[in-house]
Amino acid sequence: MGARADGITFFVGSLFFTTAALLQMLVCVGAVPATGHHPLAAVQWRALRQAPHRAEWWSGIVQFVGTVLFNISTFDALQQALDATEANRRVWTPDMLGSIAFLVASALVFADVRRPWLWWRPRDLGWSIAVLNMVGSVAFGISAVASYVVPSTGDFRDLQRVNVGTFVGALCFLVGAALLVPAQSVPDPATARSRP
Repeated sequence: MGARADGITFFVGSLFFTTAALLQMLVCVGAVPATGHHPLAAVQWRALRQAPHRAEWWSGIVQFVGTVLFNISTFDALQQALDATEANRRVWTPDMLGSIAFLVASALVFADVRRPWLWWRPRDLGWSIAVLNMVGSVAFGISAVASYVVPSTGDFRDLQRVNVGTFVGALCFLVGAALLVPAQSVPDPATARSRP
């Protein structure tokens, strides 16, 4: 459909991405409860939990910042008249910084999983989600590096890696998010005991 339509699609998609990251951050910092039998009915806005000692807390914030950087990148990519230098400064740089933020957020969560590097545990839901997020972040990072615009030609460094990295990263995040649904539906034992 053309570069303009592609750019609008990516920008609108980045807004959905940031909305999802905002919701996840609100859960991570304690503004929205993560568990309950009726998650939507149980949402109660409360004071943000100050827990900077928790990897999950930092991960939610860093990931949200990364998605905002992707918003900036995809918005600036709508400008058709950018030369290679401007494209690298206004589009590639925030994309690269957003990808770094995703790698940091994924590393924080992965390191928080009990003994993450010692053995293969695909039946451990938390470990599987952390691995999928890490693989997705690496794929986004590869895509970002490959999307650097070569000044002498005005072309991406490697368009195939841009597309494959973006697809694999998005797929990993989708599967990881889908795996979170059963994890969130299991009642927290402490919460279950406190109910009448």
